[in-house]
Amino acid sequence: MSIGLLDLNDSNLQLWHGDARVQSPGYALLQGADYLFGAPARAAARLQPRDINTRFWWQLSTEKLQPALGPARHTGDLVHAHLKQLHAQAQHPDELLLAVSGSMQHEQLALLLGIVQQCPFDAVGLVNRSVALASLYSRGGRLFHLELQLHQAVISELAQHDGHIELQRTVPLPGCGLLQLQERLVELIAAEFVRQTRFDPRRKAATEQQLYDALPTTLRALHTSAETNMDINGYQARVGTHQLQSAGRRLFDSANETIGILRPDDRVIADPLTALLPGLGTAFAQLDVLQPDDMQRALRTHQQRLVQREQALSFITTLPCIEPRGKAAPAAAKPAPSPAPAPAPEPVCRATHLLSDHVAQALLPGGTALADGWELYRSDAGWQLRGSGGSVAVNGRPYRAGQVLDSGDRIVIGQAPAAVLIEVRG
Repeated sequence: MSIGLLDLNDSNLQLWHGDARVQSPGYALLQGADYLFGAPARAAARLQPRDINTRFWWQLSTEKLQPALGPARHTGDLVHAHLKQLHAQAQHPDELLLAVSGSMQHEQLALLLGIVQQCPFDAVGLVNRSVALASLYSRGGRLFHLELQLHQAVISELAQHDGHIELQRTVPLPGCGLLQLQERLVELIAAEFVRQTRFDPRRKAATEQQLYDALPTTLRALHTSAETNMDINGYQARVGTHQLQSAGRRLFDSANETIGILRPDDRVIADPLTALLPGLGTAFAQLDVLQPDDMQRALRTHQQRLVQREQALSFITTLPCIEPRGKAAPAAAKPAPSPAPAPAPEPVCRATHLLSDHVAQALLPGGTALADGWELYRSDAGWQLRGSGGSVAVNGRPYRAGQVLDSGDRIVIGQAPAAVLIEVRG
């Protein structure tokens, strides 16, 4: 049987199965009598606000949906539909291993497993997602995982004992979710547009949606540069990191109050999405930013001990520690000399950045998110694409599975703007 790995964080649900990696934020859009989930629904959030629900994962229950949204009776119906869509997009795995936030209540976990029983797959494992991630980063001291959900942030404290990492406590931080942070960032950026151009992108739903859509690219650009340009509806404004740092102040203050004083060997780990927030590195001196493939790596490494077939699932909150990143393995005895094998051909990896909308984004070997759930990653052969759904063309021709890309290649996914692989030297 094929097993899929599902990370249930509503800011960006992720499902890995074989070569497929599906990403889908927890947005539901009513279209007639059906629902559209994920990035396409998010792209309509400002255009059709009355037809959007972003709370169904956070408020998972069987209570009557208020306000009503089409045929769904409650948030459980929306979760069921979202899971079925994810399952189909990931090429129908037979079984799923679930990584779930510690902020999900016992009643919600029970309801989630009941919903899964009505889906075309079986749940064969259930693990705390902070514990899975922390098993990759434990170095002996306390570990705090900063998790960013749509409507709240969550601090999970973990500790290492006898070679195992275990959950100590989970503390939600209300009002510090991704949506609240986006709202504050957009407010600050819109003020710069008004100041510099007298154009207010928030006056109309269409331009406000453009502003929200451009926000991730802008934050990635500011991650490597102090300033960047934003172009909305023909108006251009210059935005700097220093102007946006106040957006995360409530999150930083609440998180630091929950964590308290860090000891020298303590660490804070944060999801890649959280790391885009200006000022994060200053707010947490002892910070490690998780890699995009860390959850997949952790679940794959622990898969045998997490899978629980033929028994009721238990929520795993303790796992063995994996060798920390960067720590050298013990030296092994040298084998007898043998003829040196012919050197393997070097992978084609000259490209260093992805250029789109006049902004160059540094490529991440573990995966750089593109449109419609696709991403660019570095394999042993070189830069390749993985994902599902939507049309993908490279240099005007359909992308071939396994095709290796390099500097100069032009990628077009669906209706998204073209992106070009480039090489930045020096």
